[in-house]
Amino acid sequence: MTKVKICGITELKHALAAADAGADYIGFVFAKSKRQITREAAKVIISQLPDKIQTIGVFVDEPLERMIEIADYCGLDLLQLHGKETYESYQHAGYPIIKSVSVKGTDDLTLMDLPEADYLLFDTWHEEMAGGSGEVFDWKALKDKVCHRPFFLAGGLNEDNVEKGIALIRPYAVDVSSGVEKDGKKDLDKIKQFIKKVKGCHDEL
Repeated sequence: MTKVKICGITELKHALAAADAGADYIGFVFAKSKRQITREAAKVIISQLPDKIQTIGVFVDEPLERMIEIADYCGLDLLQLHGKETYESYQHAGYPIIKSVSVKGTDDLTLMDLPEADYLLFDTWHEEMAGGSGEVFDWKALKDKVCHRPFFLAGGLNEDNVEKGIALIRPYAVDVSSGVEKDGKKDLDKIKQFIKKVKGCHDEL
């Protein structure tokens, strides 16, 4: 069953709605972003989530010591790195690592050159943003390629296209943020519908 990560959570009601609807991961953005959250606010939300939910801290080129400090304080389960971090800089983090890979097109992704991490996250390349652009990359870049690590599919996913993405790519998990928002804010109905689509579409596709 494909897992679901709802990212960019800043309010408890949205986190609880995601958990109730069947989300597996909830992401908190600590990097500079319109969805950025303080560690204090994240800790309050995390403390009220059910144990089954795994929480992820999203960082961009943050010093390792700072990431570990935030993770320890908040009670995070995983670290997601969206910058130019190298394996040497995070291999001793003490937390499972999700490393993002920016995809421009169908010809620039060489799976032999992927970074070392527990999980990979394929997202849309953007000249000015590390992630969260809300744009879809050409999924043919991943089709029929063999990735020997579990990976998240991100970039412009929503309830209308996520079934197609899962059928074509067969990711370990899907990651959504802007696709479950309305007017720049997380939307309870969109969160529920997105998760319903993912959980209901799996092996029969």
